[in-house]
Amino acid sequence: MIKNIVFDFGDIFINLDKKKFALGLQELGISPESEEFWTIIQQYEMGGISTQKFCTYFEEKLAVPPDKFSAVWNAILLDFPETRLKFIQELAANKKYRLFLLSNTNDLHISWIQNDWGMELYTTFKNYFEQFYLSHEVHFRKPNKDIYNFVLEANHLIAEETLFIDDTKENIIAAKSLGIHVWHLIPGNEDVVELFTKNIL
Repeated sequence: MIKNIVFDFGDIFINLDKKKFALGLQELGISPESEEFWTIIQQYEMGGISTQKFCTYFEEKLAVPPDKFSAVWNAILLDFPETRLKFIQELAANKKYRLFLLSNTNDLHISWIQNDWGMELYTTFKNYFEQFYLSHEVHFRKPNKDIYNFVLEANHLIAEETLFIDDTKENIIAAKSLGIHVWHLIPGNEDVVELFTKNIL
């Protein structure tokens, strides 16, 4: 029986435009397929370097001004549908499940969200979860198995009693390999608010 639900953030609650993001990076000369760039991005997502150093790196490498880089970097972030806010609000109020958020994210993105949503809404949303894990704060990153083990062990969760919801196949595969139940949600075809109508639980 499922007792715990772990949610991803991007494309689960907040909508993302990954195509626009990838195109914007390419226009700056940044290829996620480049091992050098991917390494620095991963370090940033795990909080290994500061936002200032992250932006300075691309300024020095590609002559991209920090403000222009930040704008492109944050272009992936879109809207937060009210139906999803209502969904998690009702789920938290029900108290049937322990709720967690587990996201690969970074300081620039979270700062943008806090500013766009306003701190009151951001804090309200955050408080619906027992724990709100962001990769740059916990220094782990999906799909590395250590981040899932960290969540399980820190909260005394049993994998077989836990459901993980994510839109990225690699993250789902890693969680499933540890015995965690999974829902590989396909953005555009499915929505997290369908959790109960689709008989995921």
